[in-house]
Amino acid sequence: MIAQDGLPTRERLRALVVIVLGIVMAVLDGTIVNLALPDITRALNASAAQSIWVINAYQIATLALLLPLATLGDIVGYRRVYLVGMAVFAVGSVACSMAESLPMLALARVLQGIGAAGLMSVNAALVRLIYPARMLGRGIAINSMVVATASVAGPSLAAGILSVGSWPWLFAINVPLALLSLWLGRKALPVNHAKAAGARFSPLDVVLNGLMFGLVFLGIDGLGARGDAGAGSSTATPLWLALSELVAGLVVGVVYVRRQLSEPVPLFPLDLLRIPVFALSMGTSVGAFCAQTLAFVGLPFLLLGSYGMSHLTAGLLLTAWPLSIVVMAPLVGRLIGRYPGGLLGGIGLGLLSLGLVALALLPAQPSNADIVWRMVVCGLGFALFQSPNNHIIITSAPPHRSGGASGMLGTARLTGQTLGAVLLAIIFSFLAPNGGQGPLFALWLAAGFAAVAGLCSALRIRNS
Repeated sequence: MIAQDGLPTRERLRALVVIVLGIVMAVLDGTIVNLALPDITRALNASAAQSIWVINAYQIATLALLLPLATLGDIVGYRRVYLVGMAVFAVGSVACSMAESLPMLALARVLQGIGAAGLMSVNAALVRLIYPARMLGRGIAINSMVVATASVAGPSLAAGILSVGSWPWLFAINVPLALLSLWLGRKALPVNHAKAAGARFSPLDVVLNGLMFGLVFLGIDGLGARGDAGAGSSTATPLWLALSELVAGLVVGVVYVRRQLSEPVPLFPLDLLRIPVFALSMGTSVGAFCAQTLAFVGLPFLLLGSYGMSHLTAGLLLTAWPLSIVVMAPLVGRLIGRYPGGLLGGIGLGLLSLGLVALALLPAQPSNADIVWRMVVCGLGFALFQSPNNHIIITSAPPHRSGGASGMLGTARLTGQTLGAVLLAIIFSFLAPNGGQGPLFALWLAAGFAAVAGLCSALRIRNS
């Protein structure tokens, strides 16, 4: 029997296991394939440019369906959306491991992305049901810790799997974990009794949502790929095509948002964005994840190219950032509720900005200690921002709109990460990545994004 305010301890732990398994699989599969792309390209007789669709297919499917499935969770129940998403993810993983051509693998990755969207769209909403209100901050901190760890663990896990097996095992390993999650989740996950009255699931709005996010993603990705490969590269997306995709996505977006204005429970949650603290939290999240991506993708070029470090040394130094998040998360969970989330987020993003500036000002021949303490400052600052920010996003929405808030949480993270990756590609098209100038500029820009995000966070103190 479900308690009115969260689950009893034993049931809560079982539900948490299901949630953690889902997060790990969904987040890992967004990055774990990167290292295997050369092997996949050779095995399936594809070009390097074509192999990028193994990544894009997953990301577009996930981003396009996060909000529709979040709203569907508000209508039919988060537990049902989560379990169906897990089943689809398992089927997609089997299909990926058995793919014999690149088109087959890309389609299977779309199926995986649909399943991942089902998991990620209602994840935070389920956490809100699992934990009592007084412990919700701790639950969100655990969630944030797992997301942060899984985001950076992909390449290391992929390297371990590829050292003993071929690339299909990257997908096959998901199947037993997904089946375990399904078996546990049928009994462990709670049911949300508060449903969104007046909500409707319009297929046309789902298509418009997918087209908006898909076309904008392809347009921005195409512009970024041009910058990364150079304008003269034969694999670069034609400028006219990238711009056409971007403009088409924006036009579709205008039509889509206008349709949503008249909906009592819009699929694109305009009702939530009208809440000032929610809107500020979205801006905070996009800016912070953009800063993190700019730094975390640019730093390897600095460590390897400018400082001549080995891959092993650079990898170990970079882990200081996520390890700091893991260590800090439990403490941050206890601070939530005691201090304003806007204040905690503002301090955290201020620390992140200072840490990024310190990394940009590294001496010509830094010691490992010089780098580690700066990474630790960045990690501590990001941890201090992430959980309080997620807590505000979830709790500022009415209970029957927890799904919409949960979907926006994931959408903001993916939007910030995509923006950061594209900006870095553009920077590297003008400033050499291996000469130090490109990565250093990226760090300064990341510090600026973190500072602006910190300002958005501080503004929430007045609006909360």
